[in-house]
Amino acid sequence: MSPTEVSIETGVEEYLIALRVERGLASNTITAYQRDLRQYLAFLAGTRPDEEAIGRFITMLRQQGLADSTIARKIASIRGLHRFLVHEEMASTDPTALIASPRRPDPFPKALTIEEAIALVEAPGSADAAARRDMALLEFLYATGARVSETVGVDLGHIDLDDKVVRVTGKGSKQRLVPLGRKAVEAIEAWLPDRLSLVKRNVAGDPLFINLRGRRLSRQGAFDIVKKHAASADIDPSKVSPHVLRHSTATHMVEAGADLRSVQEMLGHATISTTQVYTRVSPAHVMEIYVEAHPRSR
Repeated sequence: MSPTEVSIETGVEEYLIALRVERGLASNTITAYQRDLRQYLAFLAGTRPDEEAIGRFITMLRQQGLADSTIARKIASIRGLHRFLVHEEMASTDPTALIASPRRPDPFPKALTIEEAIALVEAPGSADAAARRDMALLEFLYATGARVSETVGVDLGHIDLDDKVVRVTGKGSKQRLVPLGRKAVEAIEAWLPDRLSLVKRNVAGDPLFINLRGRRLSRQGAFDIVKKHAASADIDPSKVSPHVLRHSTATHMVEAGADLRSVQEMLGHATISTTQVYTRVSPAHVMEIYVEAHPRSR
């Protein structure tokens, strides 16, 4: 049976629905796909999406000075769209079949030192409700290695302070149990009375972390808190984010002897290769392990 051709605009809408409903991707991921594909549609402006047009689109992206990693992501979005259309018999050919993606850089993880991480999480102190909230948030991020979206999505019912564990919801709505360290538990316990007095009765869910207006803390709010206290800890705020804390958690655990499989489960990675990128240890630590472990090192 020959495919029933649809317009590229219709194809994009069908693809986004499939990503949301069938693959269950997170809303932030869907938004990124949507942004990339809207830009692609705007460039096409009603012209036929063929290999030549896609080549011109990539040239335009390069002229805009975008990083190779950003261009590679946009090409991946377009390639996914056209493969979907062929698979669903909405198109007869895939114009991206011979399009090469820029080589994605393999960045070295930006991890804080243990001393920097401790200085950061202790920077807020406990002088007032905002300080106690900030310390609880920072201790939570460093204890769990959770993504910022996972962290601000945690509700009170997801956390068990007696068993020192929290249930977080990750990409694709997949849930996992993550341990909480003693320091994180203590910081959260110190924050809870303030939270009880501040939280609005009609707030959606029962969020663990709220802003001082009583609403669920936003991703941007969490970013701002991390950067604010990085400056207080004499760490360059431009080099610190919730994601850097996630890198730091994984790296510090591996350097202390945690196995990759356990760290993979804790971080919610689908494959261990992703965990390996997060947990590259320092050359100095590699040398230390070598000297201790290799029979001919000394």
